[in-house]
Amino acid sequence: MNMPPTPNLPLMNMPSNFASAPSYRDRSTGLTIFGIIHILLGGFCALMCPLALFGLMMSRKISGISTPMASQYLGVLWYAFLAAIFITLGIGSIQARRWAHALSLILSYIWLIGGSLVVVLLTAIMPVAIRTAMHQGGSKEVSAGAMAVILTIGIAFAALFLIALPIAFLVFYSKQDVRETCRQRDPVERWTDRCPLPVLAMSLLFAFTAFYYLATGVAKPLLPFFGVYLTGIRGTIGFLLIAALEAYFARAFFKLKPTGWWVAVLTRGLLLTSAVVTATRTSLMDAYVKMGMSSQQLQQLNANPLVHSKAIVFFGLSFSLVLFGYSLWLKKYFKNPDAGQEPSYNPVIA
Repeated sequence: MNMPPTPNLPLMNMPSNFASAPSYRDRSTGLTIFGIIHILLGGFCALMCPLALFGLMMSRKISGISTPMASQYLGVLWYAFLAAIFITLGIGSIQARRWAHALSLILSYIWLIGGSLVVVLLTAIMPVAIRTAMHQGGSKEVSAGAMAVILTIGIAFAALFLIALPIAFLVFYSKQDVRETCRQRDPVERWTDRCPLPVLAMSLLFAFTAFYYLATGVAKPLLPFFGVYLTGIRGTIGFLLIAALEAYFARAFFKLKPTGWWVAVLTRGLLLTSAVVTATRTSLMDAYVKMGMSSQQLQQLNANPLVHSKAIVFFGLSFSLVLFGYSLWLKKYFKNPDAGQEPSYNPVIA
């Protein structure tokens, strides 16, 4: 006797958890691990604050150069800022927050680009810096073999933290599964969702540079301006004006305002041109003279080869050029403000 064919089971008879099974791999464990690494890096930066302050004070005592304490605090403030950023992102990553995922991606890109330039800079100036330090300390000339070992260890250590580590962060946070995990565990639209990620990165950079120019204008006003250095009250006013413009650019980019893009590109182009003209026509010694340093201080600085090196100037100009080129590339987001912007996330209604 022939058996009748078995009918197909309807979808409603399937297990209830089958239809709702996630189409991505949950990355909560990885978010926790990288969040802990974030917090550890933040703790390291926090520990560097007192160490940096102590090193600056000892350098001032040994060299006898009485630079304003306000300018020395900029380095300490930088470590405190990094500590706050890393710890905040670490907590957000452990909690799988959408804003932490977006900001971690942005930080990784900036970290990698800036770190690569720093490693190139260290490769150029470390030999001169080591010889200068040994000479000032009264030590004998370092052999070529010892110099090679010192340079290799130093550059490898810098490359580990400034290149390899941000690459690891970038690879992890770029995964689609990581992004989807954060969206599922944090199904609420955040402020980082209101702007395309590439534009958001530039907006945050403008906000940071606004704060940087404000602090520099108060602590150490030394502004390159088309072949001369503006110091004193003129330098302070110049920095404050630029800081106000950078704050405007940060808001305009976040709002995807085309006018803000045009003004930002023109301003950045003028600042870059001014820096190039000043770097080719003057030296840092001219700036130190205008800052009112004593003849003894000027002699000590003039004896330091790093002061006459163009490597540091090249680093600053290279980073400015990268930012300018990146700003030009962002033009496509301002032709059509909706282009490239991801739609808001709507949670699935069970």
